[in-house]
Parts: sequence; C-alpha cells; structure tokens
Amino acid sequence: MDIHKIVIPAAGLGSRFLPYSKSVPKEMLPIFHKPLIQYAIEESIASNLYNFFIITNKSKKLLADYLDTAPDLEAILKERSQEQLLVSTDRLARLGSYAYIRQQEPQGLGHALLLMQSYISKEHFCVALPDDLIVSPDPLLQQLIRIARQEKACVLAVQEVPNSLLGENTVINIKKSISRELFQVGSLSHQPTPKDAPSNLAVVGRYVLSPKIFPALEYLNTHLEGHELPLHAAISQMAQDSERVFAYKFTGTCFHIDTPLNWLRALVALGLQNPQYAQHISEIINETRATPTAWFNKRGSTEIMDY
Repeated sequence: MDIHKIVIPAAGLGSRFLPYSKSVPKEMLPIFHKPLIQYAIEESIASNLYNFFIITNKSKKLLADYLDTAPDLEAILKERSQEQLLVSTDRLARLGSYAYIRQQEPQGLGHALLLMQSYISKEHFCVALPDDLIVSPDPLLQQLIRIARQEKACVLAVQEVPNSLLGENTVINIKKSISRELFQVGSLSHQPTPKDAPSNLAVVGRYVLSPKIFPALEYLNTHLEGHELPLHAAISQMAQDSERVFAYKFTGTCFHIDTPLNWLRALVALGLQNPQYAQHISEIINETRATPTAWFNKRGSTEIMDY
C-alpha cells in the first residue's frame, strides 16, 4: 500500500484567538522560533510524506508565503552571515510539493476533506490537524502508516483522556481489542457525557483514511442538516458498514492548541523540556511568582527589543 499524500486542513476561523487570527492564521502561532503548522509539516516529511495539500481560505495567504522564497530577506541574512536562520524552511520547501486548496466558507472538517476528492485517486492518504502538536519518540504519522499497511485499513490516533475532558472530544467505541495499543473501531461518539462515553480513548488529529471516506462524506453532505459536515460522522458510518477502522493508542503527548491558555501551556511544557530554554523559563516563573514586576524591571524594556 503506497501512501504519499498528506492533507493539512487549515481553513478554520480560529475564533478563540481573535483579534490576532483576524489577519494572522492560527496555524502561524509561534511555538518558539517556528509556527505551529511547521511542526505538522516536519512530522509529515519525517514520515516520508512529501505531497502536501493544505486547505486554506481567502484570508490565509500567509500560509503559502511562509514556504515561499524571500529574496530580500535572504540577501540581508547573507550580508550578516546568518543564512542558517532560514535553513529549516528552505529544507521543507525543497523536499515537499505544496498545493493550496481554498475552502470558500467554513463548513467543517468533513467538508474540507471532501474538497480533496478530485486530488485523491484510489489510495489511502494521511490527514494532520496542525493545531494538534504531537511530541512522540517516533513520528506519529509514520506509526499510523505502518499499521495501515499491515491491516490494509483506516487508522486513527487516540489517547486516554480523563472523564472531565470526554465531553470535549470524539471518543471511540471499541469493537475489538487487538493489543494493548490497537483496537478495531465500532463507531465514534462525539462529545459524550462521562456517563455515556463508550471508552476513555479520544481521537487525536492524525489519520490515515481510505478513499471510501469520500462516498461517506457525500452521503452525509446530502442527508445531514446543519452548517458543518463532521468528519467523525463519516468515519463512524464507514466503521459501521464494511470498512475496517482501527485506533492506535500512541506513546507521546498531544498539545491541542485550541485556546490561548493551551497555547501558553504548550510553550511552557515544551520550553521546560528544552535545554536552551528550561533554566530561563524556571527563572522567569520563580521571579514573577515572587514579585510580578521583578523580571521586567531587572532587565529593562530596551533589552526586549531585537533588531
């Protein structure tokens, strides 16, 4: 089974980050020196996925600009002997091919994927939601592809969540346990109450899907009422019909960057794991806890500027 294509849906409004997201896509939120979407692209390339289809909207031109060349900036950096600052984006642009498909209005994740139907032939493909930042020993998409090839089936990434968060997630109903990490999915339950949840395994934004997802989406698009077309409903329909769907409980951490607080949580957690930032973050936390203005006063406002 050849799997070469990766879809990155990035057409959402990012309303929880307004007014920032009015002009800057949520997918361009900085996680230290890289934007959020770059982590999903790097994970894809590490999983030998090089054909990118990025679903955007008319206000997200910055996503395409980010991986484009910048001759003026490159010339300035060359004069300063700082060409290495763009090495990571140059590598991504060189290794991948990128197509940008515009979703005219926000109609849900399922509708975004339905736009891909003419670009995907009879082949399995991957989906990565860029607002789920994955930290895992091995690239998560690579792990899912391995299972998809082994089972010749769709595969979803899942992780255990506490009861208090079940109502914010899509949870799998286990049809059959294959191992401690692998399960065949019977159906999906979207935002269940803890009492009604079929399991504590919630879907994370990484998928390997078969082309049978498109007939399921088309059917729902015709028969479901409502403004948005949900992907989870189409996957659930496939699982209840003839398509085998598996869920893989991966080892690692998913940072769901859906609110400013969760963005800040990811920054602090990842920073404390990074030798370059860990000590400085600990110092800032300790100093601001002791005296809220101490850190700013100690260093002075001029030192914050970076020209």
